Amino acid sequence: MKDLKEKISIIMPAYNEAEHIVESIEETARTFNEFGYRWEFIVMDDGSSDSTFEKASALAGKYPDSLIVKHNKFNRGKGRVIKKALHYVTGDYVVFLDADMDLHPIQIQTLFDIMRLDNADIVIGSKLHPNSVVIYPWHRRVVSLVYFWLVKMLFGLPCRDTQTGLKLFKVEVLRKIFPRLLVKKFAFDIEILANAHHLGYKIVDAPIRYMPKNRFGLIAPNAVIKTMLDTLAVFYRMHILKYYDRIDYYRRKNLAKEFRRMRR
Repeated sequence: MKDLKEKISIIMPAYNEAEHIVESIEETARTFNEFGYRWEFIVMDDGSSDSTFEKASALAGKYPDSLIVKHNKFNRGKGRVIKKALHYVTGDYVVFLDADMDLHPIQIQTLFDIMRLDNADIVIGSKLHPNSVVIYPWHRRVVSLVYFWLVKMLFGLPCRDTQTGLKLFKVEVLRKIFPRLLVKKFAFDIEILANAHHLGYKIVDAPIRYMPKNRFGLIAPNAVIKTMLDTLAVFYRMHILKYYDRIDYYRRKNLAKEFRRMRR
């Protein structure tokens, strides 16, 4: 990984992270500078009601050629802000990184090593990987395991944990997949990975070190229900309606028409 010549784009969605955002940006920038890679950092504030956007924007002058800070006026969901962030990406690889720093960016090194060794298109951090070191309460482990088996049954994904906020993609994968996506919030990660798997891209999971700074609360039942419903909706669109396949068909058809028009 030390000989990586391509550029890395880091996307960090943030919502009400004023307490952490400055430290998160500074630590991420320091880590990637120490790696010696070419990088850009896109921080997307998702309609925070605190000073997340103002604090992040104040650092733009310190990293004028590397840091981009944008925000939504209203909270739109993780999926929406990441899709928006992709418009600013100029790198060859894209990293998704949560703003709370529960997953330190130094772990990106491991994801890149696995991507190279396994010739993967996507590498995702997994709390359920046998080599992961995590502090995770039993009730959240149960929810994660139940969701893992549901996803495995519906989509056959070759990974154990789809929700951890540390992921690495080749940029061409996201360029191909993102126009297909509909989910804005709860099952956004599943929609990306299910479509990637459906298109034949190679997905590999990686061990992580997960040491959250804050205490865990109970998962809201409403969030669990919405995540399950959104996940089932992705399955319905993919395997019953064939919606994602139709998108590709009509896109190819329109491109063919445009090509014929240009030749006239």
